[in-house]
Amino acid sequence: MIKKYLTVFVIYVGIVSVTLAQNKHEMRMVWIATVNNIDWVPKGEFEPYRQQEAMIAMLDTFKNLNINGIILQIRPTADAFYRSNFEQWSQFLTGEQGTAPYPYYDPLEFVIEQAHRRNIDVHVWLNPYRLLNSDNLEQLHKDNLFFKNPDMFIKYGSQYFFNPAHPQTLVHIKSVVKDIVTRYDIDAIHIDDYFYPYPIQGRNFPDDEDFKRDPRGFKNKSDWRRDNVNRAIDVISSTIKESKPYVEFGVSPFGVWRNKNKDPKGSDTKALANYDDLYADILKWIDEGKIDYVIPQLYWEIGHKAAEYNTLAEWWSKYSAKTNLYIGLYASNLGNKLASRVWQTGNELCRQMNINSKYPNIKGVGLYSAVAIMQNRLGIADSLRNNYFHYPALVPSNKMLPAQSPLAPKNPQIKFYYKNQKIYLHWQKSGEKNLKYYVVYCFDKNEKVDINNPQKIFATTREEGLDITSSILSNYSKQKKFVITAVNRYNIESEDLAIIDY
Repeated sequence: MIKKYLTVFVIYVGIVSVTLAQNKHEMRMVWIATVNNIDWVPKGEFEPYRQQEAMIAMLDTFKNLNINGIILQIRPTADAFYRSNFEQWSQFLTGEQGTAPYPYYDPLEFVIEQAHRRNIDVHVWLNPYRLLNSDNLEQLHKDNLFFKNPDMFIKYGSQYFFNPAHPQTLVHIKSVVKDIVTRYDIDAIHIDDYFYPYPIQGRNFPDDEDFKRDPRGFKNKSDWRRDNVNRAIDVISSTIKESKPYVEFGVSPFGVWRNKNKDPKGSDTKALANYDDLYADILKWIDEGKIDYVIPQLYWEIGHKAAEYNTLAEWWSKYSAKTNLYIGLYASNLGNKLASRVWQTGNELCRQMNINSKYPNIKGVGLYSAVAIMQNRLGIADSLRNNYFHYPALVPSNKMLPAQSPLAPKNPQIKFYYKNQKIYLHWQKSGEKNLKYYVVYCFDKNEKVDINNPQKIFATTREEGLDITSSILSNYSKQKKFVITAVNRYNIESEDLAIIDY
């Protein structure tokens, strides 16, 4: 191996604002649903190596599409896609609740390692209240908490739920969240729209006795129910921050907070609402700083009579200024012959992303779900790669968490490996504890350095080196300037830059 050392210098460069077609900082996530094997693991596929192959195929696809985050459902029905200290292995993983993978592996550990290798963030998705998505108790393992403490649970319709009013529910939620956050290198905890269950016409949620027994000073049951959910949010939020302050807490609620006919602050919609029907006061959590991002599920089309997309995008943009706002898009509805005509044209999600660009407070999107992207339904993956996600983007920093900018990496150098005809860029980390990844920019030698331009992002990596052979050989006649920055766990990029000329 022959090393060639070039002049290295580190300088501070002031950031200049420019207008770009794509934002440098933008969340681009995909939900990976495991309940009923919607996205993963492949239905009926219990061989670990097959499960791993399927996940690697997804992650490789997402990396090629410049997607920078996944939302992996690891607790679909009070069970586990990881080695839990409190709940049983999921039936959707191995076919039977309580049965570990064989040969053994930890799916969450595997996904984190593979995703981070591709510099894709891992948000783990929990369903806090759902025990079963059916009434078949035979699916539960004999050691399930249901059999140890049945008073904690309520049957509503054909499903079983943790009772939101039972004090042990909060204790259990706290234990599960702390177990995950402390043992796994995750980037966020994520919960979706399942708070109190969606109402069933003609049936009341059976909590009259709980309300009579301990109303906690509330005269109105709806306020009491909202307080039950608020207490769960408080527990999850505080448990995360006490364990690892940089791990984010995100919520993807149903797309309507309240309708305008119920509250002047509500949206001009006529739909089921979080506040009145699911007892989730999202705006309270945003205003009090309980959540780090909100990603409302805006699963209706532009022009929908009851819940119009543009109306809701504008509404959420107005009321989510205190947190990071991303929009949940319904990719799985593309090509749905039972849906309205616009979902069969292949353009609806593109039109919605165009609308998002009008609102600066919208910092990215989440796409539900992975299967639609993998199948490239109506060309959605092509549209992302060729247009909306054409250039890489960095995950937005968390405005709720104060943190300092990290130091830039040290001692960048280019090394030539003649044995395998490779050219590598290497550097050393600055020594800071919470470094997350590095950004490598590539400029022509005499070009002005502008790291705000996402077109100049050559790669992101969690390693301290990068293969730059293709860039050098494909542009052999041009001299290059590589710029390296560090990003910490709070998603803040270094202000100082490490620069090396080739």
